[in-house]
Amino acid sequence: MAAAVLFLVAYSFQVIANLSEAQSTVVDTIIWVTWLVFALDYAMCLVLARRRAQWFVRNLHELLILALPVLRPLRLLRLVTLLKLLHRTAGNAMRGRILTFVLGSAALLTYCGALAVLDAEENAAGANITNFGDAIWWAMVTITTVGYGDHYPVTVVGRCVAGGLMVCGIAVLGVVTASVASWLVEQVSSGAAAAATVAEEPMKQEIRRLAEQVERLSALLETADGEPRGGVVGARGDHSPSP
Repeated sequence: MAAAVLFLVAYSFQVIANLSEAQSTVVDTIIWVTWLVFALDYAMCLVLARRRAQWFVRNLHELLILALPVLRPLRLLRLVTLLKLLHRTAGNAMRGRILTFVLGSAALLTYCGALAVLDAEENAAGANITNFGDAIWWAMVTITTVGYGDHYPVTVVGRCVAGGLMVCGIAVLGVVTASVASWLVEQVSSGAAAAATVAEEPMKQEIRRLAEQVERLSALLETADGEPRGGVVGARGDHSPSP
C-alpha cells in the first residue's frame, strides 16, 4: 500500500508537471522502485501460497498489473492495492462496507482517469485536454455518464481510458443506486412494522385484561368447589352429607 501511494504521488507529479524524459529521471527511478516492490510482493505471495496453481489463477490481475509497463496509463492498475485497504476498514455493516468501498473506488478511479487521459493527451496534436483542471472535469462528467462534450480525447490511448471510465462509471452508479434503494425499502418496512405494532397495542392490552379476569374467575370457582357445603357429624366424628 505504501508503494502504491508513493507511485501515485510520483506519477501525478510527472504527469501534471508535464516533465520531459530528461527532467523525470528521479521520478522514473521512484516509479521503477515501486514496480520492483510490487514484483517482489507478487513473487513472495506465490511462493508462500499453499496451492500455488489456484493462487496463480485467482490473482491473474496481479500478473497483468506487473506485465504492463509499456502502456503508461495502465500502470495505474497497481493502485488496486489501495482498494483492499478500503474494503478492510469499511466497517462491519454490509451496506456501509459497500458504500465506502464503492465511493472510495469512484474517487480513486476519477483521479486516476484524469491522470491517465492527461498523460495521453497533453502533448498530442489537436488535443483539448492539456491541463489537470480540464482532465479532472472530463473525468467527472465521464464517470457520471453526463458527457457535456466540451472536452474529449483525440488519441487512441485517451479514448481507451474514456471507454474504461464509462463502463466503470455505470457500474459505480448502479451499486450506489441499488444501495440507496435498499436503504429506502428497509426504512419504509421498519416504519410500517412500527405502525402495526402501535395499532396492535390496545388490542393486546384488552386481551391481557380479559385473561386476568378469566384467571380470577377460575380461582374463585376452584375455591368454591373445595369448601364443604354443610352436613352433620356422624357417630365416628366424620361429616355426613345432608340430604
